Amino acid sequence: MDLWGISYELTSFLIDIINFFIYGLGWLLPGVLGDAFNGLGDWLASTGVLNILTMIVEALIVLIVAILNVITLIWIDRKLLARMWDSRGPFYVGPLGYFQNIADGLKLFLKQVITPSKADKLSYHVAPVVFIGSSILILAVIPLSPGFALSYERAPIPGGVLFAFAIFAIAPFSILVAGWAQNNKYTLIGGMRSAAQMMSYEIPLLLSIASVFLLAGSFNFGDVVEAQANIWFAIPLFIGFVVFLVCIVAEIERIPFDLPEAEAELVEGWTTEYSGMRFGFFLMTQYIRGYAGCAIAAALFLGGWHGPSIIPDEIWFLSKAYIVFLIFVWMRASLPRIRTDQILDLGWKRLLPLAMINLIIAVAMKTSGWF
Repeated sequence: MDLWGISYELTSFLIDIINFFIYGLGWLLPGVLGDAFNGLGDWLASTGVLNILTMIVEALIVLIVAILNVITLIWIDRKLLARMWDSRGPFYVGPLGYFQNIADGLKLFLKQVITPSKADKLSYHVAPVVFIGSSILILAVIPLSPGFALSYERAPIPGGVLFAFAIFAIAPFSILVAGWAQNNKYTLIGGMRSAAQMMSYEIPLLLSIASVFLLAGSFNFGDVVEAQANIWFAIPLFIGFVVFLVCIVAEIERIPFDLPEAEAELVEGWTTEYSGMRFGFFLMTQYIRGYAGCAIAAALFLGGWHGPSIIPDEIWFLSKAYIVFLIFVWMRASLPRIRTDQILDLGWKRLLPLAMINLIIAVAMKTSGWF
C-alpha cells in the first residue's frame, strides 16, 4: 500500500471514530439539534472532505519523517565533525548523544524572543515565515519511493523537480529581506551576500539539472529515477554531478559557502538579531534544506530508490542521501570559507563552463541514441 492508501485508511478510521460520537449525540439530542449533528457526520464522511483530510495526513507523515531524518543528520554532522577534529561531540544526552539536539531545542524554546526596537516589524516577522515555510514546502515533491510520495488519489505531483528548485530560490530573497529588516549593518551585509551568492551558483545549478532532464525526458522525480534503472546519471554526467554538489552546498549555505552567516566576520550574519526559538527554527530549517538537497542529489544522479530488492526502497534512497550528506560534512571540516569575490569567480569562470560542457555531453549522448 502506498502513502495515499495508508493515509486514506487512517483518515477513514479516525472519521469513523469521530462519527461514532457525533451520530450518538444526534440520536440522543431531539429535533433540529440532532439533525445538525447527523448532518455534520454525513459531511465528514463525504468524499471531498475525506480526500482533503487524507492530503493533510499525508503531509503530516512526510513532515514527521523529514523531521526525524533532520534530527539524525544534525547528530551525524556533530559527531562526524567532532571525530574529524579529534573530539567526542554530543555524548551524554541519549544513546551516543542522539537526543542532544532535542535538549538544545528545549533550551532555545525557553529563551526570550526579542524584537529590535528599530527593526521593520512587518518584514522582521514575515521574512522568517517565508524562509521556513518555503523550505518545508520543498519536501512535498521529493519521493522516497514510488509509494512514499505526496499525491492526490495516487496521482503524483507533475513537474516536481522544477517546483523544488523554484521553491529553493525563494530563500535568498527572504534572507535579504530579513537582513535589511533587522536594521543592523551585519545582518544587511549577510543579506546582500546571500543575493550575490545566488547570482554565482544559480545558473550552473540549473544547467547541471538541465542535462538530467534531457536524458530522462521528464521533469518528474519518478520518471527521472526510472530512467536510471540501468545506469546512474552520475556516471555519464559526472561533471554535472560535481557541479551540482558544489552548487547545492552553496544553495543550502553550508561551509565553505556560508557567507550570509560567516560568524567569524558578521557575528551570526543575517540571523544576528533573531533569538529564542526563532533562531532554533532557522537552524532546523538549514538542515531541512540540507536534507532536501541530499535527497534531490540522490534522485537526480544516484538512481533514487533503485537498489537491491531485499532492501526497502525508502531505506535505499535515504542511504544514498546520507552518503551525499557525509560529503557535505567532509567539505565543512576540510575547506576554509570562501570570499565573496572568490565565489563569484568560481561560479562564473569555473562552474558555468563545466556545466556547459556537461550539457554538451548530455546532448551528444541523447542524439547518438545512448539514452
